[in-house]
Amino acid sequence: MARLDALYLEDPTAGSRRMVHYLARDGIPISRDRVRNLMRRMGLRAIYQKPRTTVPGVPSERFPCLVDLQLLSAPDQIWATDITYIPLRKGFLYLVAIVDLFSRHVLSWRLSNSLDTEFCLEALEMALASGRKPQIFHSDQGCQFTSMAFVGRLKEEEIEISWSGRRRCYDNILVERLWRTVKYEEVYLRAYSDGWEVEIRLARFFWRYGHVRPHSSLGGRTPREVYNETEPCSSRRGLTMSGAVSVQ
Repeated sequence: MARLDALYLEDPTAGSRRMVHYLARDGIPISRDRVRNLMRRMGLRAIYQKPRTTVPGVPSERFPCLVDLQLLSAPDQIWATDITYIPLRKGFLYLVAIVDLFSRHVLSWRLSNSLDTEFCLEALEMALASGRKPQIFHSDQGCQFTSMAFVGRLKEEEIEISWSGRRRCYDNILVERLWRTVKYEEVYLRAYSDGWEVEIRLARFFWRYGHVRPHSSLGGRTPREVYNETEPCSSRRGLTMSGAVSVQ
């Protein structure tokens, strides 16, 4: 599973058939059914054009994709979330994070040993506890984010909801880049013994990521600096929402 995770970061378009060949090159003989089951268990989905790129819940309503990365202009304009897999020596955990797309600042994160909705809601509450909120909240159509509890909480805060649609697999690319950084600069360098060690290590990593590590895309500034020192979207005038964010 750890090798599958690394291969998926290198080639997110690979499905179970291609993964079998990749693993065979590494001297890991495995059947396609086994690979398919492991990928499903890890929440990995190959990115390619198909009717559905994830397994949604049964929402009473659907929401369009409102993300246009070229029009990002301020913090709290769009928050995005996603879930990834964290390997342990024995077993694994799931990690969810909420990111402000303009500043790349990780607003909150939570770990869980199951793909339930509760830990995603906990991450949302932690992000909102700062007293700030986004105009748009973006996610894929996973059952955690399409659940009545999650959608209802966003509606309570009067936050516009955005879901990745078909052939829109790159709308969440900034969160995917965060996962790549987390994996290659932290997770793959360790052999976590248990969840407590993961919690401590990730807490240190995310603190450095937000407060110390300079980002070239932010002009050498840190995400925390950009998030706190740039005028938030809520205080800007002339902002409209109609399919995407535009600033006049």
